[in-house]
Amino acid sequence: MKKLFTLFFVTLALIAGAQTKSSKKSLPLTPAKAETVGMSSERLGRIDAMCKEAVSSGDVPGVVALVVRNGKIVFHEAYGQADAPSGRAMKTDDIFRIASQTKAITSTAVMMLWEEGKFQLDDPISKYIPEFKDPQVLNSFRYSDTTYTTTPASREITVRHLLTHTSGLGYGVIDGDERFQMMYAKAGITDLFTTENVTIGESVKKLAKLPLHHSPGEGWTYSEGLDVLGYFIEVISGMPFDEFLRKRLFDPLGMDDTWFYLPSSKAKRLVAIHQKDGNKWARYPVTFYDPEYPVSGAKKFFSGGAGLSSTAKDYATFLQMYLNGGELNGVRILSRTTIQTMMGNQSQGLWGDNGRHYGLAFGVVNQAGQDQGGRGSTGTFDWGGYFNTQYFADPNENIIGVIMKQTRGPVSEDTGWQFRQLVFQAVDD
Repeated sequence: MKKLFTLFFVTLALIAGAQTKSSKKSLPLTPAKAETVGMSSERLGRIDAMCKEAVSSGDVPGVVALVVRNGKIVFHEAYGQADAPSGRAMKTDDIFRIASQTKAITSTAVMMLWEEGKFQLDDPISKYIPEFKDPQVLNSFRYSDTTYTTTPASREITVRHLLTHTSGLGYGVIDGDERFQMMYAKAGITDLFTTENVTIGESVKKLAKLPLHHSPGEGWTYSEGLDVLGYFIEVISGMPFDEFLRKRLFDPLGMDDTWFYLPSSKAKRLVAIHQKDGNKWARYPVTFYDPEYPVSGAKKFFSGGAGLSSTAKDYATFLQMYLNGGELNGVRILSRTTIQTMMGNQSQGLWGDNGRHYGLAFGVVNQAGQDQGGRGSTGTFDWGGYFNTQYFADPNENIIGVIMKQTRGPVSEDTGWQFRQLVFQAVDD
């Protein structure tokens, strides 16, 4: 019995001490009237009208939209259907596949370990994953049999390259270059999501043997770099990636609905992926992945680039931690100074879309983007996901916007930019 008590208290101490206490104590997200935080409930009603119209016109099957200011939830509504074929109505606590919104969470985990002095951002990744030693760049490729030649890269891949998509790695089945799609498929690289019995470490080690698009630091290519970093976190921490996130990030922040693979008690809240079938919405079929991957299969592939599922409120909680300078509810996840680095221009002219630069796994609005209107203040950070989810957080206005949908295929709709524009027009202070 004494041993059991000792084990219990040691485990409790490990969980409680996973992150340091803070002299600040920002409260968890709670609802409040819009006017109490300088927003207009009447103007927020325009978001309500937009979402209702998007559903009624068939632009989206369903949507959850959430707006936070100064740590207060001023808008959180659900519309339409979570599963159109069955007629299940959407609810505000339904769970969505957030795909590439996972990248910001993985980047956060990387920087948590960086703050502990475990590595430097410009360390070569081969120092920790030796398979990446002496990278090669694709030189020539023969389509008939997928053979290729390479030339040595000009430098090693670093942790920073992986965080900023400047490593030269590709993205397999969704890569914009057919040659890399073919090479990754032949090598058995697991992209994005899977129900198969494979680990992220196994896939990353195969990936390390393949050629790069370009030498590290000489281009911006959207890639599986954050998947590599998921395995890197396992190597550095000595913990499975999912366990690290649960103990070090999700539990301290109270993100109880964010998982790679959903517990059975939460599985019924997973929103279906939809595609258009004529004028109706149908479930998206099995393609290179099974859409049911968050609730079925081997449940072993912890994709740092695309694997998580979450709710609008959970993801807003994660973003609020950033707006608080790295703290929430008295728990410090990151230092304010680390966040400053993460939001800096890490792409150095290699990436930009006329109004944003790229930080460490975030797009960040610059002065030109602010002046374009509807995108937030300078410093607003954002990204989206493969299944049509979007988020943004404005540190100057202390505003968060999260809009969640689950669609694939030839779907054309404007809720992403409309939502963002309507959030900022609702400021009334």
